[in-house]
Amino acid sequence: MAKYLWRGSYTAEGLKGLRKVGGSARRDAIAKLGESLGGTLEACYFAFGEDDLFLIYDMPDNVAATAGALIVGATGAVHGSTIPLITPEEVDEAIKRVGEYSPPGS
Repeated sequence: MAKYLWRGSYTAEGLKGLRKVGGSARRDAIAKLGESLGGTLEACYFAFGEDDLFLIYDMPDNVAATAGALIVGATGAVHGSTIPLITPEEVDEAIKRVGEYSPPGS
């Protein structure tokens, strides 16, 4: 499975909902979403600052990760972004691949 970092910021309505049910209940709902898409929630952290929420999911593929982001985004309660996480071993594999490229202006 691939790992994804999801970061989000609650809207005013989303914050009202969070205050109503609490952080643990939201974490459980977030985990349930991941499971319903074939994944698992590895970590859930609330924060203050620009972002309110950081999640790390194991998801089967980009389609499942995108489906989760679309489901959450459609509620209007939170705005977020999904960031694919790459292991050091995957970087090692990428370094070994040879490709052709010409930089702009060459």
